[in-house]
Amino acid sequence: MQDLRAELAEGLDEAEWNWLIPHVQRDAVIVVTEQLDLVDVGVALASDNTASVQSWIDKELIHKPSVSQLSDWNGDRTKRFNSLIVQPFVLIQELPAE
Repeated sequence: MQDLRAELAEGLDEAEWNWLIPHVQRDAVIVVTEQLDLVDVGVALASDNTASVQSWIDKELIHKPSVSQLSDWNGDRTKRFNSLIVQPFVLIQELPAE
């Protein structure tokens, strides 16, 4: 598990909204709220920890982008996110406005 965590932590990066649009179009983007650690969510997804993932979904801590979020982000194509690829998904977490 530590190897997986380390591997995913290395894959953590920043991405502009413009770069994420193709992934949204293939319905692969998952929004992670700031209450959760992006790497923790990645580890749970990669290790099929369905109990944690379902709990986060139920609490709306992870979700697909909403129509209003998509609209906001499309209005600012340079909006930045923390991102983590966990095939076939791209996990994103909105960065605070500077």
